[in-house]
Amino acid sequence: MDYQQISTLMDAAEIGKILARIADEILENGAEKELALVGIRTRGVPLAKRLAALIQTRTGTDLPLGVLDITLYRDDLTDIASQPVVRPTVLPFPVDGHRIVLVDDVFYTGRTVRAAIEQLIDFGRPRKIELMVLIDRGWRELPFKADYVGKEVETTKRQMVEVRLDEKDGRDEVVLMEQK
Repeated sequence: MDYQQISTLMDAAEIGKILARIADEILENGAEKELALVGIRTRGVPLAKRLAALIQTRTGTDLPLGVLDITLYRDDLTDIASQPVVRPTVLPFPVDGHRIVLVDDVFYTGRTVRAAIEQLIDFGRPRKIELMVLIDRGWRELPFKADYVGKEVETTKRQMVEVRLDEKDGRDEVVLMEQK
């Protein structure tokens, strides 16, 4: 499908302010040593790293940071590619007993979150799993709700929210795209 950009939802400064606010919210809900951040590939990973840096600045604590590649846990695997690219999942800490904040860029149907939780639980039993998303665009197909939301955006089914991050795309912005 071909999409065209119809508006800019966030610029770099707004993304930075939102992540700072969310870092504070995460700490307000408990800065205990069991806190860990886990980014969902692809753009959840740099967002998790940025949150970890913000929390480290505020508390002086280095948080455990993990990376999930949910490719093999997707329920639409046969729809996305005949030979999907699977990258490593890296959880350099025991999942058991941790309060884990899953980090993703866009929250849509809930299927990514389902896959991430399923994979995470295969590694152990977290004390608590929370969800942080930069954008919540609605249209849920599964009964999930984010604990930390950067911005809620009303979209149509013909629209797509694209998060661009400096680490992956050379610039920070969130744009709304519409199918041509």
